[in-house]
Amino acid sequence: MTEQLLGDNEFSLLRLMPTVVRARDFRLYTKDGRRLIDLWQNGGAAVLGHTPPSLLRELKNTASRGLYAPFPHFLEGRYLKALSRIFPGRNFRLYAAPPPELHTLAAEGRAALWRPFLDSAAPLAVPENAPPVLIPVVPGIQGWRNGLPYGLCALAIDPTFEKAASLPPGDFLSPILLALAARGIYDLIAAAPQRAQPAYPRIAQALKSNQSNTVQWQRQGWYLTLRQAPSPENWAALFRHFLDKGFLLPPVASQPLILPGVLSPGEEAKLAGLLADTTHG
Repeated sequence: MTEQLLGDNEFSLLRLMPTVVRARDFRLYTKDGRRLIDLWQNGGAAVLGHTPPSLLRELKNTASRGLYAPFPHFLEGRYLKALSRIFPGRNFRLYAAPPPELHTLAAEGRAALWRPFLDSAAPLAVPENAPPVLIPVVPGIQGWRNGLPYGLCALAIDPTFEKAASLPPGDFLSPILLALAARGIYDLIAAAPQRAQPAYPRIAQALKSNQSNTVQWQRQGWYLTLRQAPSPENWAALFRHFLDKGFLLPPVASQPLILPGVLSPGEEAKLAGLLADTTHG
């Protein structure tokens, strides 16, 4: 999937959350004893959950070798090889932060975020008519700034793209970031068959009954987006409402709600009820 970038840079709604002291799978545990179902998943960087065992092992092994500094390292090649598995035939550049030129390309519609698990036939293939620059959102350590990944920003560039030369050379990155990102891509590929066909029948039914409500959701696979962009005030009200009920929405409306890979029947029923009766937007 691609998502046209809207340039949001406000994450202040996260300050409404209680302090999080632990995260397991798709659940967050707070200092005041609450449990929240994570529907943001760090913009997709936690799409496999917050504690994937292979990523934790990769983090521990790489950190134990003291590989924090952004020195040249063979892990860069490993990450580029992993990227080529999902973006065959594309060129790649890696940055510690999105360069200003990328914001310009996003505003022109020439760059977009790429998200996994959307096409059941080819969950990790590049969509048809994709923009010439794709920015993959993959599991790992990632922040966000102005709607773009921050901390490790990879670009998959169509080799025929005439403006590619305007992008600066790539950065050296910490091997810890490279190791996690490479492992994350291979984990996405391994998880693709089981994540290609989400079920959640209660949520599917709730979305059908949602069409006359103030806020209307549309679904693509694991992702829910709004049919009409809400005002910041309406999104803040919706964020608070879901938070009060034990669910964390994305802090900015342009990022999709991501259904968790695991929900108990009770959690699904509760979320379905919220989606079917969304009147707080």
